[in-house]
Amino acid sequence: MRTSPDIVANRKTRNYSRREQLSRIMWAMGSCLIRLSPRPAFAWRRLVLRWFGALIGNQVHIYPSTRIYMPWNVEIGDWTALGEDVFVYSLGKVRIGTSVTISYRSHLCAGTHDLNDPQLPLLKPPIVIEDGVWVGTDAFIGPDTVIGAMSVVGARSVVIKNVAPNCIVAGNPARVIGYRSIDGAAASR
Repeated sequence: MRTSPDIVANRKTRNYSRREQLSRIMWAMGSCLIRLSPRPAFAWRRLVLRWFGALIGNQVHIYPSTRIYMPWNVEIGDWTALGEDVFVYSLGKVRIGTSVTISYRSHLCAGTHDLNDPQLPLLKPPIVIEDGVWVGTDAFIGPDTVIGAMSVVGARSVVIKNVAPNCIVAGNPARVIGYRSIDGAAASR
């Protein structure tokens, strides 16, 4: 029985189609149009991301230091904001709803590896963040998770399981610490 990863086999594995490889090369150059844009140029950044296949709603605010790995795998609803230094590792699909706030330095990670296979093949499970969610500063949202509508993810939380709607979660791993009431005031459990 093999106990260590087969790194040689992993490196020989084709994780991306030729089209994806070409798109990644083009995006490496095109992403400069985002990083070098002035801070208030939100419309420009929406346009550039749309050129590269992202589905971006109206009035979306994405800051120049935000990094989106594969924009063609990203969908963002109207009136959503991705703060400074947010990293969207969009190997898999990442769908962010309407009126969502992703606070600065948060990391959305739609990629992992099959740890039970010695070749460690790349997996690309999706992330869904539903409408009205607030993801706090420096939070990590793991692959294959759904953050339910109107939920709050506390600062520096690590979300590796689905979060039900209207929940307030915090910690590592994130756990429910409260609930949002219909009128917007937090309710304890």
